Amino acid sequence: MKTNKIFLILMSLFLYSCFEKNQSLYTKHNLKETLRYPIISEPPTLDWSKSTDTTSSLVIQNLMEGLTEYDFSKKHVQLKPALATYWTSSTDKKLWTFYLKKNVLWTDGKKLQAKDFVSAWERLLNPKTGSEYAYFLFPIKKAQEYNQGLIKDFKKVGVKVGSKGELIVELKKGVFYFPYLLTHPSTFPIRKDIIKQKKSLWTSPENIVSLGPYKLKRWDHDKALILIRNENYHAQKPSIKKVVLYIIPDETTIMNLYSGGLLDIASPLLSRDLPFLKKRKDHYKNSSLSLYYYGFNVSKEVLKNPKMRQAIVHAINREEIVKLLNRGDKVLKSFIPEGLLAYNPNIGLDFNPMKAKKLIEQMDFKKSSELPKIQIFYNSTADHKMIAENIQSQLKKNIGLNVELNSQEWKTYLHRLKTKDVEIFRLGWLADYPDPDNFMSLMTSFSDNNHTNWKNKKFDTFVLQAMTTADESKRKELYDQAQKILLEEDTAVFPIFTTVSHLLISPRIKNYPLNVMSYILFKNIEIKED
Repeated sequence: MKTNKIFLILMSLFLYSCFEKNQSLYTKHNLKETLRYPIISEPPTLDWSKSTDTTSSLVIQNLMEGLTEYDFSKKHVQLKPALATYWTSSTDKKLWTFYLKKNVLWTDGKKLQAKDFVSAWERLLNPKTGSEYAYFLFPIKKAQEYNQGLIKDFKKVGVKVGSKGELIVELKKGVFYFPYLLTHPSTFPIRKDIIKQKKSLWTSPENIVSLGPYKLKRWDHDKALILIRNENYHAQKPSIKKVVLYIIPDETTIMNLYSGGLLDIASPLLSRDLPFLKKRKDHYKNSSLSLYYYGFNVSKEVLKNPKMRQAIVHAINREEIVKLLNRGDKVLKSFIPEGLLAYNPNIGLDFNPMKAKKLIEQMDFKKSSELPKIQIFYNSTADHKMIAENIQSQLKKNIGLNVELNSQEWKTYLHRLKTKDVEIFRLGWLADYPDPDNFMSLMTSFSDNNHTNWKNKKFDTFVLQAMTTADESKRKELYDQAQKILLEEDTAVFPIFTTVSHLLISPRIKNYPLNVMSYILFKNIEIKED
């Protein structure tokens, strides 16, 4: 017992000295008012018109706000006002009016105005911006036409400022869940004057102007970001005055720093450590509306034939992957996760090696040695590597397919996906809003988050019809038809599981947000007094 304590003290001192050396630019923090939080990679961008990943969103959601935000206090996720005091809609849900709060100030002291949303949405939809989330606003009248360059005048798009300073939005067709879209960072207001003046440097700490509960104080790339409380925040001020986001790309290092008392949260956790970590009092798990999937770049010669894609899916046992991870993840055949309308466990391709081999034979491959080599791309974490290696092994064992693995750092990986220079790739999708449309519209031909190069007009039609259908039974039927095309007929993607995340939370932390959207708002967290 004594030996273990001495070892822990020595280890903590060693880790502390290393940590201080790496963070030599930082002064020591007052722990009574500071949250120390790990992020596993550098945020690719803090430009909320362009960000697409959860790391960037974590920072942006604490620097900024939208018209609406989520209320997780009820059994089902609901909305509550954020920058809007309230909103109204026409009976057919085509016309929406948002009334802004009067006391919201940007961090440079200027007042928030409805025109800041108009500027933001014009920038999001402008094809020159190249935003992968532009399609989020396609329900708005003429928005898609503007994004595709078919019209040049943004005044023709259904967004304008009303005579009393309200924001008026006209949709092409009624969308009953439209306010849910406005929780997403891509729809947050911008300061057009700041972006015009500072150009690509507008998100640096000395230039960025925000209005959320925190301000960006410092960003030392590949080391850490420091957020400090916004004393002019329009709502209740956060209890925690400072948040230090340490960039630590290694799960073992995160765990060691947490054990040494140098972090308040340990996440993500290595799957191999979960059997004993689950027994700890500071262990928590969180189920989310999420999807872990592999995508097929159908433009690559080796994957053009849907029979090849179907054979690959039939040759992989999802149960084996979930059992290997041992995190409690839920096997998923449907592209829509459990907990949402139109989740259907009966849709999708099953594990069936015999069927996979027959499909291979139908493609005139007489023996496995004739099969082409295929590359799987994934971003570098221990669990992603474990999954990729298991799939590599299963494909070799079950159909004789040789697979080469290609691992890359997160920012590089995202760029690779955007250039479509991949064959099979790993991705996850965490619900931006609790509706099946968020998952199904992801794979439409007009979605820039669709990295498969797969397009199907029939699929698009079903998804668009479901978007504007209020009747749940009709929506479900439309999504069932769309999913069969996506997963069974064309097989553009391979859903594997819904993620259950695990983390350790220091006993000194109170009100840490665990919710199905995995929204982490630091303003709601408190530090317990000694």
